[in-house]
Amino acid sequence: MLRVHFTSDDLARVRVAPGPDFLWEISNSVQTLQRRDGEREFGAWRRWVRPRLSGSPRLLSRLLPPRGYSPDFLTPTTGDRESLQASVDVLLSTPRPRLRAELARLATPARLPGWLGELAGGDADALRELGGALRTYQREALAPHWRRVHADIDADRALRLRSLLEGGTEGLLAGLGPQFRWRAPVLEVAYPVDQDLRLRGRGLVLQPSFFCWPTPATLADGELPPVLVYPIHRTPDWCASARGARPAPGSGPLGPLLGHTRAGVLRATRTGCSTLEAARLLGVTHPAVSQHLNVLREAGLVTTVRRGGRSFHVATAEGRALLAAEDPAPA
Repeated sequence: MLRVHFTSDDLARVRVAPGPDFLWEISNSVQTLQRRDGEREFGAWRRWVRPRLSGSPRLLSRLLPPRGYSPDFLTPTTGDRESLQASVDVLLSTPRPRLRAELARLATPARLPGWLGELAGGDADALRELGGALRTYQREALAPHWRRVHADIDADRALRLRSLLEGGTEGLLAGLGPQFRWRAPVLEVAYPVDQDLRLRGRGLVLQPSFFCWPTPATLADGELPPVLVYPIHRTPDWCASARGARPAPGSGPLGPLLGHTRAGVLRATRTGCSTLEAARLLGVTHPAVSQHLNVLREAGLVTTVRRGGRSFHVATAEGRALLAAEDPAPA
């Protein structure tokens, strides 16, 4: 179990990350790719991605075993991480003593063989090879799914906002899911090892992750800026589009989107809503809203998550872009 210890200052400094983190998604997905569990969640993706990968997973899997310790420097918590290249640049600027210490902890026995030893020593060629492997893996394994990753993380962030509005920071922490238990001032987290994370006024970043599996994750070094990475709900059959299930231009479900009521439903999902809330807002029946939401969801403009038996709908990036183009002023 992981126990995260909060002070009153920490409760005031909890925030949810603004979107997916490139390096956490790479790290989590490399680990998930090596596992055999999670067939329902990731089986289709594993079968899709394995024949498409070049040599990058072999290199990265040496740093990211499916269980146990992985070096913290692979998921930096500081610096500009707005793009993959910026994230990789931060990673590759890790101080050499930290590289050696973390890679020595990874290696068993302590002697670092071959490429790992060169990387630990800060060898320029080894660092370039690592950077290239990260970029190649992102392009081959994750980029085709990145819109879905982003949409489902956006939906999760909308849920967290709702929890925060309804119950404050403690409501946010208590509502993270069955793998979490809030017992003020400690957040207990399902975790493969016994660990205590004392925040000491530094606050906590909650990082939703698409490929995090099966338990939440955090950094091994408690002195680094605290982050807690947690699994999100994923759209069922999310890997189908990568298997070629894309409609031809003009033949997809976008045509039926025209119409006042459906546009109103899409506007209602701009900041997230339940089916019942959308029905009340628009003055239409619950089944009618559900039908419109089905069309919007098939068009990739809305994503749906479920919490406590209720469906919660959030506009995707494409849905928000359509709203901005068609109706710049919120309705």
